[in-house]
Amino acid sequence: MQKISAYILTYNEAEKIEAAVSSVLWADEVVVIDSFSTDRTPEIAKLLGARVVEVAFNGFGDLRNHAIEACQYDWIFSLDSDERCTEAVRDEILALIAGNPPHDVYRVPRKSYMMGRWIKGSGWYPNFRQPQLFRKGSMRYTLEPVHEGFENLSGKPLGTLQNAVWQFPFRNLEEVIRKVNRYSSLGAPKLTGKRVTMASALGHGLWSFLKHYVFKRGFVDGWAGFVIAFGNFEGTFYRYAKRYEEAQGWQSPPAKPIKKKD
Repeated sequence: MQKISAYILTYNEAEKIEAAVSSVLWADEVVVIDSFSTDRTPEIAKLLGARVVEVAFNGFGDLRNHAIEACQYDWIFSLDSDERCTEAVRDEILALIAGNPPHDVYRVPRKSYMMGRWIKGSGWYPNFRQPQLFRKGSMRYTLEPVHEGFENLSGKPLGTLQNAVWQFPFRNLEEVIRKVNRYSSLGAPKLTGKRVTMASALGHGLWSFLKHYVFKRGFVDGWAGFVIAFGNFEGTFYRYAKRYEEAQGWQSPPAKPIKKKD
């Protein structure tokens, strides 16, 4: 029977790593790719039986490619630290690789929980990121620092699992704000070469809000739907604003020492 590796990316995820690792203990190995956490993340992962590999962060695409290299088995299952595998997903994966899988790369739907409820709108269900199950050697990630893409190297079309992993993207609103700040900084370089104005920053931000709250029906999710849409507005606006700031290269005005009067 073919074997499977599960990998998890981490950086200071001491509050999440136990649940994430515990949900994939059925895999033949669990590899935690850690970017030199300063909390107990690596220690907790090792206590649960995971193999921890330290990799400096140079963007998520690069980090995921290092994760592929660190995995040693035939199939790879990618899980983020805020995701949890379910028994249904486990059973579907094991049944798939025990037979003759028609595809080499599979997308996995995600079901997200936020602010005390399962999210139904906002474009979050069913929600997909890069394929999370693939035969080793059949896929690699592109090198964007955030929201990285992928290349299907197998020559076969993508497959899709029927069952969903669970995602718990934010512990609280403070974490929403931290993620908006981090991801807008990582995304700003993508705008290099584009003309950025206040109008374009505001316009793209407003469109992101309307897309998630109105057109993707975030309004059905109450407070959570509004926070998701508003967070997308902020992330988009600040991505443009940070790129504008970088392009301007503002410096503080020159100043000279002010001495006592004679």
